[in-house]
Amino acid sequence: MDTPLLDKVNGPSDLRGFSISHLHRLAEEIRAFLIESVSGTGGHLAPNLGVVELTIALHSVFSCPHDKLIWDVGHQSYVHKILTGRKEEFSTLRQYAGLSGFPKRAESKCDPFDTGHSSTSISAALGMALARDLNGEDYNIIAVIGDGAMTGGMAFEALNHAGHMGKNMIVVLNDNEMSISENVGALAGYLSRMRTDPKYYKHKEEMELMLKKIPSIGPTVVKAIERIKDSFKYLVVPGMIFEELGFTYLGPINGHDIALMKTVLERAKKSHGPIIVHVVTRKGKGYKPAEDNPDKFHGIGPFDIDSGNGKGTKKASYTDVFGSTLCEIAEQNEKVVAISAAMPSGTGLTKFQDRFPKRFFDVGIAEQHAVTMAAGLSVNGYIPVVAIYSTFLQRAYDQILHDVSLQGLHVIFAIDRAGLVGEDGETHQGVFDVSYLRHIPGMTVMAPKDENELRLMLKAAVEAKGPVAVRYPRGAGMGVPLTDIDCPDNKLPRGADLLREGSDITIAAIGPLVYTALEAAESLHEEGICAAVINARYIKPLDEECLIENILKTGSLLTVEENVLQGGFGSAVLEMLNRKGINIQVKCMGIADEFVSHGTPDILRQKYGLTSQGIISHVREMLSGEDEPKKLRKTARIKVLTKP
Repeated sequence: MDTPLLDKVNGPSDLRGFSISHLHRLAEEIRAFLIESVSGTGGHLAPNLGVVELTIALHSVFSCPHDKLIWDVGHQSYVHKILTGRKEEFSTLRQYAGLSGFPKRAESKCDPFDTGHSSTSISAALGMALARDLNGEDYNIIAVIGDGAMTGGMAFEALNHAGHMGKNMIVVLNDNEMSISENVGALAGYLSRMRTDPKYYKHKEEMELMLKKIPSIGPTVVKAIERIKDSFKYLVVPGMIFEELGFTYLGPINGHDIALMKTVLERAKKSHGPIIVHVVTRKGKGYKPAEDNPDKFHGIGPFDIDSGNGKGTKKASYTDVFGSTLCEIAEQNEKVVAISAAMPSGTGLTKFQDRFPKRFFDVGIAEQHAVTMAAGLSVNGYIPVVAIYSTFLQRAYDQILHDVSLQGLHVIFAIDRAGLVGEDGETHQGVFDVSYLRHIPGMTVMAPKDENELRLMLKAAVEAKGPVAVRYPRGAGMGVPLTDIDCPDNKLPRGADLLREGSDITIAAIGPLVYTALEAAESLHEEGICAAVINARYIKPLDEECLIENILKTGSLLTVEENVLQGGFGSAVLEMLNRKGINIQVKCMGIADEFVSHGTPDILRQKYGLTSQGIISHVREMLSGEDEPKKLRKTARIKVLTKP
């Protein structure tokens, strides 16, 4: 039996001696390797299956790390990692201290730019092209961007500037929607080959020079001929928008035909100025479950290869509960509309989309537009619910501040994936939203301790005024029973909830960490320490009365959150205590001043001490000197009682 070709590839240069038939055989081996590996680790399978041949062609034509290959978003970079010497580490993909699921400069010299959010590659590529030319260097720069990422405004800002600058750079547009007809594609492919042929440019330049020298023709007729030529191109060449922006457009071409792609990429490599190479691929290619359900396999946990079904038990997730609850609310209130930024499935809005198609709006990967569009809907009496992951909502900060909050508009931000999301790493951890929302005037920020409280919060958010943010985590809920949100007895009280009384210390937590705090309090009780536990619920505005009452009883406070400590929930409590003149012992638990790497949420919580044992350790440390807390407690009471 022949040695697998994949075993012979330890770097991009190993592809140089492979024939086209060998490269296609390598593609099939890589697909089998990907399916086997990702079925065990989870990850972005469908996007990577779709770019196997494209990645092989790119590395056959260009020389990394000398040439710079930038993957937009980067969730389709697994094949690139395999071909650049990281195959043996693939069992650690997205595992703590293992291989990242996205390009990482610290991981390989073949990754020239860290990515994770969409629509950034062309801007980065142009910056590198400018630096290359300023330094007098010579290498190729290639940005690979998907048609989905091209819906982001930043990509068009970059295209506009890159076309104006005219620098040598290549943008590979990976179109996996299969929307180009064969006839148009064949004609466009022919025209692309013709236009990239050096002879074509030479003849074109010679003809223009000759025409200008003929007195009876001159520049006027040349311009007329140019207009006729451009009119013909508008009729037969797709992608003229790129031509108008200053790019030479090549394609569309079959993104699974390695020989054709190598030919076009070689010609693009020899051309001058910015080039767009449009390739058409099929997401999930080579694995039927992924081809049939590309959304499901875009990002998936461990799964059974034969059936394509996920492994493990299936509990209702916060995302599922959000989607079904919003449908219930929308049935009763026709002014409720939902907005997604290219993630209807990921944010749980598929049911809403099916039931209320006229009240659902998917804007593409355009979070800024989504928020300001929501403001426009709100101005005219609608109640928009903008469902966006915490990490992606960061991109719309200015719109939240100026277009929504400054006008006091009633827009609801359903912030999925808040807190530690795990395996996707630094670019996706939702640990900043409390900090970037809490300081905005008029903003209400809530965090449910479980999926039932999420239901009640959504109902309360719809009935509230002004901007409201509800942040909730990724993954399965706590498994609590879901109550009827229309029942008056199930209405969410506005404020915090004292879940456990105590005399020695107060633990105030937000989100599901409330249950972790309760677990810690139970263990502390066995040690003779009586801890009060507060479910803060409202991060802004704080329930100051509930917090102060219990803080003064115990004289010590521990806050717990899955957010960065700077500007987070703990900071809000400290600011309140300072404003009230209350001087007590306070410690805040949360995320340190660093970017959180990839790893399972459980491992990451262990790392940052956000566990019941971590809480217990902090409480023991705080109460290690019995006399000090009592002294502080007395001081706190005096300061409050003597305040005018």
